[in-house]
Amino acid sequence: MARVTVDVVDGVADVRLNRPERMNAIDAAMFDDLLAVGERLGADRGVRAVVLSGEGRAFSAGLDTAAFADPASFDLDNLLGSGGSGPNRVQRAAFLWSELAAPTIAAVHGVAYGGALQLALGCDFRVVAPDAKLGLLEINWGIVPDMGATQFLPPLVGLEAAKDLVLTGRTVLGEEAVRLGLASRSSATPLEEALALARHLAARNPQAVRAAKALLNGAAYRSAADGFRAEEAASRSLWATPNMLEAVRANQEQRPATFTD
Repeated sequence: MARVTVDVVDGVADVRLNRPERMNAIDAAMFDDLLAVGERLGADRGVRAVVLSGEGRAFSAGLDTAAFADPASFDLDNLLGSGGSGPNRVQRAAFLWSELAAPTIAAVHGVAYGGALQLALGCDFRVVAPDAKLGLLEINWGIVPDMGATQFLPPLVGLEAAKDLVLTGRTVLGEEAVRLGLASRSSATPLEEALALARHLAARNPQAVRAAKALLNGAAYRSAADGFRAEEAASRSLWATPNMLEAVRANQEQRPATFTD
């Protein structure tokens, strides 16, 4: 059985962690599936928005604790792979959601611990249930978050709050996660809310959405001058294109737009 399933409808990819009998605990096979799904979605220009959620009682309980039964004998090198100058294998499983051209939304219910929360942090948005429990618990196991949380977290919540979450290993509920900036919004039905948001995004000019995401993702790594140039280049590339003209006509005629990919 696939550890990760994908269903694409009207440009929205509904991606599910699919190991409910283990609360979607992440094992080597799930990492394989996550990377394969990321490659598939990245190559599909018809995908305009992505929702990541978990089957069953939880988003995910995090890394399968079988890995901690005998740490000395665990094949960490095989799990991590070689990152070279970039992210390693498990980091790519989280980073790919940020790297996809289409916007990505994590819908979190139940728990999202450790590596699971890091998967969600890789997404552009997080919609959480008010009673969802989120935490970076790695410090409790004597290790550090190693799927990108140390990179994703400070821009979202600030350095002090990031240190609080990482160094204490404490768990926060969904409402606090929103207040901290760890999540975008709270909903009693996070999957339905995330899918509605995805459909809203998928109804926009996909070229403009992709360009805007790329500009925002790159803002932290560019000088202001480079950012202004990138913004101008993106604007010029979109101006008077068929999709822009369709957006204008649809607004004027008060109807849904029909875009090409």
